Amino acid sequence: MPIEEATGTALITNDAVVLGLLAVILGAVFWASSRQSVWVQRFFTVIPALLLCYFLPSLLTTFGVVDPEESQLYFIASRYLLPAALVLLTVSADLPAVFGLGPKALIMFLTGTVGVMIGGPVALLLTSWVAPELMGAGPEAIWRGMATVAGSWIGGSANQTALYEIYGAGPDTFSIWIAVDVIVANIWMAVVLFIAANQRMFDKLFRADTTAVDRVRHKAETYEAEHARIPLLKDLIFILAVGFGAVGLSHAIADPLATWFGETWPLAQRLSLDSSFFWLVLIATVIGVLLSFTPARKLQGPGAAKVGSVFVYVLVATVGLNMNIGAILDSPVYFLIGGVWMLIHVALMFAMAFLIRSPSFFLGVGSMANIGGAASAPVAAAAFHPSLAPVGVLLAVVGYIIGTAAAWFTGLVMMQIAAGVG
Repeated sequence: MPIEEATGTALITNDAVVLGLLAVILGAVFWASSRQSVWVQRFFTVIPALLLCYFLPSLLTTFGVVDPEESQLYFIASRYLLPAALVLLTVSADLPAVFGLGPKALIMFLTGTVGVMIGGPVALLLTSWVAPELMGAGPEAIWRGMATVAGSWIGGSANQTALYEIYGAGPDTFSIWIAVDVIVANIWMAVVLFIAANQRMFDKLFRADTTAVDRVRHKAETYEAEHARIPLLKDLIFILAVGFGAVGLSHAIADPLATWFGETWPLAQRLSLDSSFFWLVLIATVIGVLLSFTPARKLQGPGAAKVGSVFVYVLVATVGLNMNIGAILDSPVYFLIGGVWMLIHVALMFAMAFLIRSPSFFLGVGSMANIGGAASAPVAAAAFHPSLAPVGVLLAVVGYIIGTAAAWFTGLVMMQIAAGVG
């Protein structure tokens, strides 16, 4: 369906107009954040600019101005701009330093996975005690829908679809839990963006040793300061050529590769290997890694990372369109269950961060690599510093790989809890 032919009940259904609105919102936020007023600067200290770029577009959906179901902007941003951003941010990164960050990133990621696996059953158990009438039976049983959320919160949408097929969630319960998934996850992402904007405060809270993260950040800033220059037209063309050339190559490989795995390997679906988006993200990241060891890294000088960051901000705005805060009023009990689930995940993340003295960066990116997957983890990582985006990608790929199996086990536990109630 052509973008401009989208139809719906929203006030604006033309994606060209929606894109214009998002661009104006981004411009207005950056204009406001650049003002030198003391009160403005205090406001943006509490509410970071990136958080506003994420939250304000959600108001367009909440008040019926835009219907994200009828828009292709998120699809375009996630399939075209996201892989281009991954390439441009990765090609500019000091990857040996990134890979030398140590084991805390993986520890925090796995803690996030365990938090989802524990939080779901605990939230379901509390529901069975407080409101057993909500448990349901058959395809509409609440645990079946929650199992699909576990797939999404550990891996991504491909894992969620796999769990939908495995446990046979009914269409009504599935639609409810998709809404819970999107809203609760996006609210937590907003909190992660706040943590990123105030990372020094949280690092102090965790008594964190930030030496490794600071080293990566400092080396990136030093390299940029030494090589930065005003970009020429040819520089910007080269940046686009590298970014979107890699996007084209990634799509060319990802689509047939996903099809081949889906048709020849029965276990492919459970490992997300039949998902073209999985391969798209992975291949784009690999291309960026390889290019970072070539003269292409010199594109950091004229601003490759800045162009990649622009793509990230557009993606953030389109992600914000998917959050309809008003949906909470339609099924408040289910959102309460999802909120309890998320709180357990968050509590474990904070406890582990305090225990191992983890930098807040590892908490944010480790959590979003689970909860948000490949579309959100690099955004969260880049919010701490653009040079750290590859960490989010790599952890999100791990989430894709283990997501279906971990969510499948979580579903079994929730099925036993539901059976005990029955």
